[in-house]
Amino acid sequence: MAVKLRLKRMGSKKAPFYRVVAADSRSPRDGRFIETVGTYNPITEPAEVKIDEEKALNWLSKGAIPTDTVRDLFRSQGIMEKFHNSKKVAK
Repeated sequence: MAVKLRLKRMGSKKAPFYRVVAADSRSPRDGRFIETVGTYNPITEPAEVKIDEEKALNWLSKGAIPTDTVRDLFRSQGIMEKFHNSKKVAK
């Protein structure tokens, strides 16, 4: 089972917000997921990003693959840097 960290669209028409979730890559975009990792609201100015850093690092260490958008969100929050630093220390 390949796990991906991706966005699940929520909200109403023309007013979206997203949940960052860990989901099986075969499940539909808004379908079944394993765990909620955070939220992303692009409507607010500036865009509001709330990510549970502990859960995100846990999923990344288990081998979950973030989508391009989620990777950019993680990078802006500094999570990708912490993940790469933890990999260097583990070696």
